[in-house]
Amino acid sequence: MNSTPPHDRLLIIDFGSQVTQLIARRLRELNVYCEIHPFQKVDDAFLARFAPRAIILSGGPASVLDEDAPRPPESVLAAGVPVLGICYGQQVMMQMLGGRVERHGGNAEFGRAFVEPAGAPLDLLKGWFEDGPEQVWMSHGDHVAALAPGFEVFGTSPGAPFAITADPARHFYAVQFHPEVHHTPRGARLLGNFVKLAGFTGDWTMGAYRQEAIRRIREQVGEAHVICGLSGGVDSSVTAVLLHEAIGDQLTCVFVDHGLLRQGEAEEVVSMFRDHYNIRLIAADESERFLTALEGTSDPETKRKTIGRLFIDVFQHYAGRIEGAEFLAQGTLYPDVIESVSFSGGPSVTIKSHHNVGGLPEKMGLKLVEPLRELFKDEVRALGRELGLPASFIGRHPFPGPGLAIRCPGEITREKLDILRKADAIYIDQIRKHGLYDEIWQAFAAILPVRTVGVMGDGRTYDYALALRAVTSVDGMTADYYPFSHEFLSETATRIINEVAGINRVTYDITSKPPGTIEWE
Repeated sequence: MNSTPPHDRLLIIDFGSQVTQLIARRLRELNVYCEIHPFQKVDDAFLARFAPRAIILSGGPASVLDEDAPRPPESVLAAGVPVLGICYGQQVMMQMLGGRVERHGGNAEFGRAFVEPAGAPLDLLKGWFEDGPEQVWMSHGDHVAALAPGFEVFGTSPGAPFAITADPARHFYAVQFHPEVHHTPRGARLLGNFVKLAGFTGDWTMGAYRQEAIRRIREQVGEAHVICGLSGGVDSSVTAVLLHEAIGDQLTCVFVDHGLLRQGEAEEVVSMFRDHYNIRLIAADESERFLTALEGTSDPETKRKTIGRLFIDVFQHYAGRIEGAEFLAQGTLYPDVIESVSFSGGPSVTIKSHHNVGGLPEKMGLKLVEPLRELFKDEVRALGRELGLPASFIGRHPFPGPGLAIRCPGEITREKLDILRKADAIYIDQIRKHGLYDEIWQAFAAILPVRTVGVMGDGRTYDYALALRAVTSVDGMTADYYPFSHEFLSETATRIINEVAGINRVTYDITSKPPGTIEWE
């Protein structure tokens, strides 16, 4: 978000934590405008231009004791604005201000911990400790061993004697835990207290984001034409409607049927956009091209990269038919970005590649427009409601760009895809019939690369095993499995086995994220 909106701004300096964006998410829930920038890009000149009302220093994987450890410029702590250091942010803050940090020496904390109050009341902690110790989420090896001058202790935990520290006179605050994650139940309250102390009025809303996004799109695109990759999912659909509101007939959507869609999905998407929106749409059946290229491919990274390459080829082909096309729009979200590359050039760790992340090859000759790149899924849905998209459509479960390719571990074949489509349709039908669809973040079936022995009637079968997956989540960064009843699972498995030839065994995946991901590949 490199705009200059008429809002007070909070700067989040990123040191590479995988959950840095959750800080921004919590602040947006409080209607506070904020931007994340990696520590490498924050210098004195940047700070002067940005003029933040407050600053948050994120967590990160490094140690402040390492040579060339990440650190912000001295001007951050001399800016005269409230500063909150989180985890690594606390440690680098202490070190820069004259405190001491030590390696853990057996005092590391990872996971749930409980903080007890210490010292006098602190405005940052209003609403805390009313029912005793507060549950927090720790993830640190090093720890603060001596406070910087002016700081006092306001909270302790077994592994962090300086779990909450502050120098109230200078409005410096520091916590060893992560208030931004849901595992710290009252973390949002702490962040709310911080922005109140900083004087934020909460004037940034999704309506404001809509207007700012439209302005940025117009500034970026000018008079050029934009091609939007439309998958029919919530992300690309909100992208398309937002772009259409911004640039009108300068937009052409291209819907690519890559042969990896769910049952009846291509017809549903084309019908909705042609019948309900006056948006130029090219429907391209490229299934043969994609499925031929994927034949014999088992490696999940190769699948993703092959699909990404072919998407680029297809869009390049159709871009050549559209006069003045200079941009390609994608519905990339922040969880895609953080799992693929470090956000905004920061030091976070890559988890997996996404087909629509990482830029475009020079040969394509198109520039990217990604107006949702810094939003979470629930924020995209809020933006969709702001834009007037139907509620039934906004509430659809996420569907990955590579489609059924990553729900088909092992080699992809047309036979396995046909089996998977039928089984997945029955599973979703069951969820809807039982009134559970809106309780679940994402649900799908995955056909496993094994055959198992079974008995049907008096005969032996040797067919595929199917895994069902359903998760609950707030933002897609963490997730837990949905607790279906045994009756539901039994009924659903029976339907699938009876109605889908080629499957004789059904399992249910109860892995959370982490350690797993939501998708199987």
